[in-house]
Amino acid sequence: MDRSAEFRRWKAQCLSKADLSLKGSVDEDVAEIVQLLNGQEQFFTTSSCSGRIILIDGSINGFEVQKQNCRWLLVTHKPCTKDDVIVALRNANGDAVLKFEPLVLHVQCRQLQDAQILAVRSTHGLEVPLSHEGKLMVTEDYIDFLLKIANQKMEENRKRIERFYSCLQHALERQSIIRSYPKEKVNKKINAYSPKKKRNQEKARDRCIAEENDKELENNDSPGISAAVFPEDDEDLVLTCLW
Repeated sequence: MDRSAEFRRWKAQCLSKADLSLKGSVDEDVAEIVQLLNGQEQFFTTSSCSGRIILIDGSINGFEVQKQNCRWLLVTHKPCTKDDVIVALRNANGDAVLKFEPLVLHVQCRQLQDAQILAVRSTHGLEVPLSHEGKLMVTEDYIDFLLKIANQKMEENRKRIERFYSCLQHALERQSIIRSYPKEKVNKKINAYSPKKKRNQEKARDRCIAEENDKELENNDSPGISAAVFPEDDEDLVLTCLW
């Protein structure tokens, strides 16, 4: 069976399903990234969250919040105030935990080489217990302090989403150029360097591609991104964006 055709059918089937998230729609801050990925034939998204501040009431086993059987006292994708949390804590009868969670994006890729374009790493989170068995264990001033940190992380997360979107656009454009680049022209330029070893040939190939395309991409450069073409397969592109 044609794997590309199978992937297209799978993508169409998944994207036609109803959004089963509590909100029922894609978060505004991540909508452009979702649209960009779903507009590519080699990708589609299965779930996403732009980042959120949440207050969960449940039980803590060791150092981890047990999400099973817990209650969501507060969920917001925007900056949060102390009063919001204090009011929500009145409904807590277990171990309430305040969390900030950054962008989450689940993407299905047609092939391994397509997945190599997406590489994001993050430790940009926050998780602090506030109550135990319904009893508040911290002061309101401390809650106010925590929310200042959480809101700062929310704002930084928004900036990182914008940067990631720019990096992703850049990488996809560069990948498209590399895939369409005439191989005959590349090979001709490689020969002009007269390499003696295969490793030198690979370096020469990368260099001549860069010479031809730098002018087209000079306005798309983004900080915090590195891209490289694997010489063994000129359709492979690696993008790393520090989250």
